[in-house]
Amino acid sequence: MSKLIANDPSKAPPGAPEERQHPSAPADRRPADAEMERVLKMAPLRTASDPSNGVIAYWKHDPLHDIVEPMADHVIMTFPAGPQRFERRSGKSVVAGTVRSGTVTVIPAGSSSRWDVYEPLTVVHLYLPQATLQRVALEAGLAGPGDLLERTGHPDPVTSRLLLSATDAMEGSTTLDALFRQQLTDLMATRLLAAHAGSPAAIQPVIGGLSPTTLRRAVERLRSDSDADVSLATLASDAGLSRFHFCRAFKESTGLSPHAWLRQYRLEQAMDMLRNPETSVISVAAALGYSSQTAFAAAFKKLTGETPSDWRRRMR
Repeated sequence: MSKLIANDPSKAPPGAPEERQHPSAPADRRPADAEMERVLKMAPLRTASDPSNGVIAYWKHDPLHDIVEPMADHVIMTFPAGPQRFERRSGKSVVAGTVRSGTVTVIPAGSSSRWDVYEPLTVVHLYLPQATLQRVALEAGLAGPGDLLERTGHPDPVTSRLLLSATDAMEGSTTLDALFRQQLTDLMATRLLAAHAGSPAAIQPVIGGLSPTTLRRAVERLRSDSDADVSLATLASDAGLSRFHFCRAFKESTGLSPHAWLRQYRLEQAMDMLRNPETSVISVAAALGYSSQTAFAAAFKKLTGETPSDWRRRMR
């Protein structure tokens, strides 16, 4: 992870919403990833993007002393470590604060302030388009997404854990990674609507799962070749549901999210192939859609505690 751009309340008590800035016209705003690269004068260490959802970026950056201009996207940040001191200046207001593990910073689209971060910082960013927030609000049956509140170093371990999980899920499998990012962005949007909007939304719990026929179709698509389209949009469309309701109903039926189900299925496929001594580890990785043998081995070990080669030797 890398760069920070913190966002802070004025002289409000810790955890209180910050005063909103007057946004510039949307046409004048840069995408958040472009503005962050401009301010931080570098590219993130890792990034994963999905045109329909947003961008996840992992930064490690030097001290920062610059103005963050109004952005087209909402920016949500969390910090793997801390504490870290910073200052935010907006007009005549100067606010000192601290970011630490388990806290989040929310910069709504259109906000602008000067940031002074005095030491190198590690941070994970989500750049969330307003369209994604609106879609999730609509699918959840809410009247509208409302305005997000500015937060800086705001204690929120739930949102923090969600965003940090993004850095552990880039496994080198295009299909798995894309499906995870789609789920994560929808979960993050749901969480922001519930905990960081001017009018917090009450998301109703899911009642009932998928019908047996609908579940069978979803499972058949997930079991198809790795090149097949297993995006949330396609899975939900097949089921005649929104993405929001499909994910909740699928988990109600199977006990797993679509991503977790597919990851477990791919693990079982890998184990079946590894039992054949004539099949090389690299051919298993390629067959399952991993970008490299190293990426496959790391994903396999994360789930089993063993490398594919060690697992194979033990099973002989």
